[in-house]
Amino acid sequence: MMADLAIIFHWPLSEIGVLTINELRLWHTLAVEKWNRMWAAKEGEG
Repeated sequence: MMADLAIIFHWPLSEIGVLTINELRLWHTLAVEKWNRMWAAKEGEG
């Protein structure tokens, strides 16, 4: 989870390391949603 946040949001470990588990889970969910929006195939492709 932490690596996903670092890659998608460009956050340093010092920022991610202070998150609670609930915050980590929330931000991970948001990161997955962002990733899916960024890399989703356009309609009619694929």
